[in-house]
Amino acid sequence: MTELENRINYKFNNQSFLNTALTHSTYAYEHNMSKSNERLEFLGDSVMSIVTSEYLFKKYPDMPEGDLTKLKASLICTQALSGFAQQIGLGDALLLGRGEEQNGGRQRKTILEDAFEALVAAIYLDGGIDKARGFIIPFIENAVENHSISFHDYKSALQEIVQQNPTEILNYVLTGESGPDHDKSFEYEVHLNSNVIGKGKGKSKKQAEQMAARDALILMGVISE
Repeated sequence: MTELENRINYKFNNQSFLNTALTHSTYAYEHNMSKSNERLEFLGDSVMSIVTSEYLFKKYPDMPEGDLTKLKASLICTQALSGFAQQIGLGDALLLGRGEEQNGGRQRKTILEDAFEALVAAIYLDGGIDKARGFIIPFIENAVENHSISFHDYKSALQEIVQQNPTEILNYVLTGESGPDHDKSFEYEVHLNSNVIGKGKGKSKKQAEQMAARDALILMGVISE
């Protein structure tokens, strides 16, 4: 456990939280223990969700809700969380029952996912939301940077493509707006030189620009509908 604390750069004030987070239900059953990491897993799932949602909300202020939801889902799925667990060697620290140990439980993705969520909950209970956030965010940041382009900020993605040819000029043009002041809608076109390559609508100018950039990326075949 000390090695794990060193790897995650967090020292527990109450070691029982960490002990429970590392205890799989099969081990608890074999040793007549009253606690496994299942309840912590439940709490950790919620902590992961709120911290990830907050991070994405702030990082991508103009990304539509639907895309934020897709991105969050991809960052807290089994594949992602088990990958985070592997990065810190969490499987090596788990307490597993004999059968689970013999069947490769330390590498099983669902077990690693659950253990990572339990560890998040343990840090949250031991140190509060700020400590939990400090633990989670580096994993999320790294995953976002290495994610598929369809989950990135569309304007940034389009800009990166256009910048490959320094002579090309990208420009966003407001083409229309409608509705009362408290509920306006905006329409934008994105121009590559003098050519319209995308159109978008949104409740804010920035959102409309994002949708125009998304339309352009679809036209280029970079992302799908």
